[in-house]
Amino acid sequence: MTINPGAAEFPHRQIAAQLRARINRGDWAPGERLPSIPALATQFGVAKQTVQRTIDQLRIEGLLITRPGSGTFVRGTKRRLNRLSRGRYGAERGYHAELATRYRQHLMIVAQMPAPADVAEAFGVDHGTPLLVRRHLVRTGDAPVEVGASWFKPNDVRGTSIERPDVFDRPLYQEVEEELGRRYTSARDQVSARLPTREEAELLQIRPDTPVLVLLHVAYDEEHRPIEVAQAAWPGPMTSLTEEYRIPGPRPGLPDDEPGLALG
Repeated sequence: MTINPGAAEFPHRQIAAQLRARINRGDWAPGERLPSIPALATQFGVAKQTVQRTIDQLRIEGLLITRPGSGTFVRGTKRRLNRLSRGRYGAERGYHAELATRYRQHLMIVAQMPAPADVAEAFGVDHGTPLLVRRHLVRTGDAPVEVGASWFKPNDVRGTSIERPDVFDRPLYQEVEEELGRRYTSARDQVSARLPTREEAELLQIRPDTPVLVLLHVAYDEEHRPIEVAQAAWPGPMTSLTEEYRIPGPRPGLPDDEPGLALG
């Protein structure tokens, strides 16, 4: 493995291209550890800092994962999140059975904690208002893939199983519906990207400079009152979101180039 010092391409990008090709070719299988940074630096005849830039680039692309104290490994297949939170409910409110076979959820804490700003706004309460939170970690195989939390108003769930550290044998929303007597009828999803908190980085086993995708899911009852506000954080480089939907046809009397927009 060599680089061309006279090429216009930066050395770390030349190295990245060669490592990327080897990964795509299968020279290193998913989960296999790469040679150490000093070893790669010796092979390419470059400084360790150059190799570190290469590793950082391929990590952001989602090809590699660095585990502190263990080394750098080839990342497996991206986790595809089909239709965002709709998979939580499914067309017939039964898709959870398939999810349970692929992912294991570990309940970490059930307690009252100050509400973060986005959760407080969704509930219409002040930032820092104590709310009940059920925080969890999701794994597939040995890999952590999601840090999540479900928030509730304490008065709504007082005296129910929701405020106890119980692990349910059915989806949380079904437990909530039965305990509260309120049905989930609509929801709103908002996806954004940011850097992880220290806790998220530790739990997801990612570097602090690896971006995460964050979902804010607000579920409403028949009167459009929020029942639950759920959060989920996924390692960005290993997560892809898929959303499928129908496109309505042109409506009579409206311009074809702007369907659904009436001009006054």
